Amino acid sequence: MSAFVIGLVMVALPLTQLLAKILAYQAHKTIGLLVPPLVVWRLWLRARRGRPAEPPGLPAWQHHAARIGHAALYALLITVPILGYLSASAAPGQIETVMFLLIPIPHMLEPDETTYETLRAIHQVLAWTLVILAAGHAAVAVAHHRRGHRVLAR
Repeated sequence: MSAFVIGLVMVALPLTQLLAKILAYQAHKTIGLLVPPLVVWRLWLRARRGRPAEPPGLPAWQHHAARIGHAALYALLITVPILGYLSASAAPGQIETVMFLLIPIPHMLEPDETTYETLRAIHQVLAWTLVILAAGHAAVAVAHHRRGHRVLAR
């Protein structure tokens, strides 16, 4: 969520606040570069330890919806940052990506306006999709918790 908020701020900052804009971009990029490996680690732990037990008493369709929702969240948590990185790589301006303001990350693509615009648009749409899905996921978890199901305790 923090990368999303920083993303909104960084594009809204005027060029008159160039240092703040650059720092916001680098913070956004750093978070984005950290998310996919952390998600892969989480999936590895989940595969090793198994899924938490499903709460009893929920209809089968809700179990199925939860599995699909979780898969979509994990897929988006990996895809959105990768598309952001590729978008930054293809950007005509070629603003360097520096993780933690210390570690330069080389760009994989050559600058290309069309590729950049396409990747950026997909990145934005999927980022909004991720935030909406995550908000819905949180709302459903709270609703289940309020009904006495121990989904938050799992």
